[in-house]
Amino acid sequence: MSSPTITTATANKTDGDLSLLSPERLAWARRKRITRKIWTFVPVLTFVGIVIVWGISVAAFKIPDYLLPGPIAVFERLITDWPYLWENTLVTLSEIAAGFGITIIVAIPLGLLIAKSLAARQIIYPPVMLLQLLPKVAVAPLFVVWMGLGFESKLLLTILMTFFPLLIASISGFQILDERLLYLTKSMGANGWQTFRFLRFPAALPVIFSGLKTSATIAATAALVAEFVGSNSGLGYVLLQATNTLDSTAVFAVLVLLTIIGVVLNYLVEFVEYLMTPYQRARTS
Repeated sequence: MSSPTITTATANKTDGDLSLLSPERLAWARRKRITRKIWTFVPVLTFVGIVIVWGISVAAFKIPDYLLPGPIAVFERLITDWPYLWENTLVTLSEIAAGFGITIIVAIPLGLLIAKSLAARQIIYPPVMLLQLLPKVAVAPLFVVWMGLGFESKLLLTILMTFFPLLIASISGFQILDERLLYLTKSMGANGWQTFRFLRFPAALPVIFSGLKTSATIAATAALVAEFVGSNSGLGYVLLQATNTLDSTAVFAVLVLLTIIGVVLNYLVEFVEYLMTPYQRARTS
């Protein structure tokens, strides 16, 4: 028997009162719910599959460790060097958190200002665009000359590399709203703050969170590049030292940690988006 057709309204009821459905539709709704749960584990299974293929390839082709160590050797290195790696991970995480946090605090309000003010668009946006056009990796050594090998130079480069994507997303998000909706809220007696809180800001959030995801990914890369240029701590420093000594196992151990940091940052942003945009969940449910 073919799967029964079900309307959107009936599908939404499956998460509520299942007793209203016929046995056939109830079974279909349960299968759909199980399928959704299975799909949530697909990314994890994909990662496990990559690790398995990695290990099998190294063993099958007898690749030496200095070229490509196996996953078991890498995970063993993570365990044996964990205190040292964790100490340097905290340094990199502090650079990412501080730089990304300052970017969020500055870029989103500035995006609103540029989106709403012609004067700000003409005065502030051109210098910001000029900063974006500067090759950050090329000017990064100057930050070391000006600020030394400490935290400040890493912070500045992280801010510069994450700032522009979030700014552009914020400008686009605050400009995306249909002007007719603004006229409607104004005719209903809403003041400026109410319009912003209940209409403009919620409408901009999906676009802003797209920029946040991009900036979060760049933040980890920016901190790593800054540590490459000049540092005496951090995962970038550990990676550079391991590369200089041809310690491929340590290199891959650091890469695993950086991958985990990037994944956690991305899921953290998605979790905040999930909490702040309930209307998006209702639309896609």
